[in-house]
Amino acid sequence: MIRTTIAAAAALLLASPLVAQSAQDELDARYDRALAAGYKALFLCSAIAIAERNGASRTPESVHQWELSGIQAPLDEIVRELSYRIVRRPTGQIAQVAVEWADDMPDRIAAYYGPQTGCSVLPIGAPETVVNSDAPVAMPEPHSDELLTFDIEARDGAAMPDARERSPLERALENAMTGTYGEGTRTTAALVRQHGVTDGLTERARYAPGFSENTPQRTWSVAKSIAATLVGAAVQSGEFSVDQPIGLNYWRSGGATDARRAITIDHALRMASGRYSDTPGNRTDPLYWGGATVDESATHWPLIAQPGTVYRYANNDTLMAVKAIEAYLQYYPPAEFFVRLGMDHTVAETDIRGNYVLSSQVWSTASDLATLGQLYLEDGVWKGERLLPENWREYVSTPSGPQPGGAFGYGAGWWLLNASEGVPPDTFAAFGNRGQYLVVVPSRKVVIVRRGEDRVGTRFDIAAFTRDVLAALD
Repeated sequence: MIRTTIAAAAALLLASPLVAQSAQDELDARYDRALAAGYKALFLCSAIAIAERNGASRTPESVHQWELSGIQAPLDEIVRELSYRIVRRPTGQIAQVAVEWADDMPDRIAAYYGPQTGCSVLPIGAPETVVNSDAPVAMPEPHSDELLTFDIEARDGAAMPDARERSPLERALENAMTGTYGEGTRTTAALVRQHGVTDGLTERARYAPGFSENTPQRTWSVAKSIAATLVGAAVQSGEFSVDQPIGLNYWRSGGATDARRAITIDHALRMASGRYSDTPGNRTDPLYWGGATVDESATHWPLIAQPGTVYRYANNDTLMAVKAIEAYLQYYPPAEFFVRLGMDHTVAETDIRGNYVLSSQVWSTASDLATLGQLYLEDGVWKGERLLPENWREYVSTPSGPQPGGAFGYGAGWWLLNASEGVPPDTFAAFGNRGQYLVVVPSRKVVIVRRGEDRVGTRFDIAAFTRDVLAALD
């Protein structure tokens, strides 16, 4: 009897971890479906609504083909099968997108809140509701600049010149569209803007079928460089310094025992806060797709190294730099800065509490990103007005403290291409997931933009493309 009892107990102990593991697997699978539904709702809402805001158009089929394919596991296996509904107001404007994911839970909802802040994904379990009124929303006036001359080539199937007649730059742009710089990569836009000695600004671009100069795409982590630019604008106002502590009330309330009070804006911009993050790259799925807020998901991570001593790429660091200038952004929101710069097709989205998700959630066009790069070519001066502090370009493009250790260095919110063969040492860039790149080459007065929807496991060689474009311009 005793032996039987012992044997039964042993069998139960051996089985318990399997039961627990199975229960956890089921829980994780359910959560993944909820995240996938939020991912799909937000991308359908943002891609379509913001394109229409810009006078362009996207179809659900196009979003499925580009933004909703080749994404990270395990969402990639789930996202396309989920049923969805696009709800529009009587004016025709998108109100929200609802995606089914569980029989016993409300659909995941992404709601369009207007032309300045785009769409936000609601928390898991939020009831469906049509936001805002049925009144039409005013759209920004198109921006024009007499200095710009445009050479938009081969868009939507337009005929290309014979290969023998193409210039070296045309060939480089064509190569960017055809996978030369990375097997399996998918380029949606390739653009070069140059400030000539006698002919002002010249822009040449190629777009994939279905995309144009008015088609926005999510910038992903290029938004971090936009965030660093907005921090620069706040510093230029005289109200902030990069050396000041971030000063969250959440951290201050802990008194002297909370060492995170020593983290400065500079630490955050340089990915050197010393805080813990649970995944490489600090994936923030609960914020991006789960409907959590910046305050809920990004502020609480503990310190595990002295600020300024360890480099760790983290979305949360950029979000904290933005929180540090929160009071400034309440009076001078990103939309106002974009208007001043002429980036009329760019939208910075927020969580449901109005916190800007400037680690990733910005939608912009290739040409608007080139305008951001042009601001840095001009060292922060735009049409005679200084928008960024003097030498801000030098600040963001200069390494300080710990570095990533890979092929590229890191400044303050911007990556550095200064060690890339054939690329001028002053070259710096904004990088984003799925192949978003904005490259600034001050010594050549050149800005290069590449937009894409690269599948997981593929990579566009931005250093090689930059080298070839610059060689073509010689």
